[in-house]
Amino acid sequence: MPTVLITGANRGLGLEFALQYAADGWRVHACCRNPSIASDLAELAEGAKGQVVVHRLDLCDFSAVDALADELSSEPIDLLLNNAGVYTKGGYAAAVYDKAFGKSDFEDWEKVFRVNAFAPMKMAEAFVDHLASTEQGKLVTISSDMGSIGLNSTGGSYSYRSSKAAVNCLMRSLSLDLAEKGIIVALLHPGWVSTDMGGPDADITPQTSVSGMRGVIESLKPGQTGCFKSYQGKTLPW
Repeated sequence: MPTVLITGANRGLGLEFALQYAADGWRVHACCRNPSIASDLAELAEGAKGQVVVHRLDLCDFSAVDALADELSSEPIDLLLNNAGVYTKGGYAAAVYDKAFGKSDFEDWEKVFRVNAFAPMKMAEAFVDHLASTEQGKLVTISSDMGSIGLNSTGGSYSYRSSKAAVNCLMRSLSLDLAEKGIIVALLHPGWVSTDMGGPDADITPQTSVSGMRGVIESLKPGQTGCFKSYQGKTLPW
């Protein structure tokens, strides 16, 4: 039974990843900050009868990341999905529609970077041995086309864009450094998805996005490590 570890699994894309991988017979380690209020995830775990294991994990607490890695030290992980992410504290509208130049909240920037860039790096460092112990470990981070410098034609969204550009750079470097361990690293843009983060006017459903991304993940080969692709498999510019 292959194993996946998912961050931010209580809702949106993370929950849909957990649902789809569990349905296909994977063992799922589903992480979220507050399991006590993650009712949909709890329902999935209850029905899965041990196949889905829920873990309390605050990604801003790096000691907690180390503790979880130690707890799972004997378990190989085939796929680590860095799914959790945040916009600015103003949410979707502030990130997309508010240019915010001249009124940057740098304390908020620090939180955005800690979740969107620092935490994926910390997860990689903590779980690298779990990935290396499988036949073909894959480290996949959910990024965004808003982190693409080449595709930025509208400006604004400073903290979110820069955090995603940063995690793109980090994962690209990791793809080179972890190649000798046989680990494939990839970044995926999920599309504009109708989640709490994406808002109600988005283009596609979580089901469509996750199905597409799972297809891309399944097809990844060592020669593609370090790639940045859309949920449809299209290579995106940095």
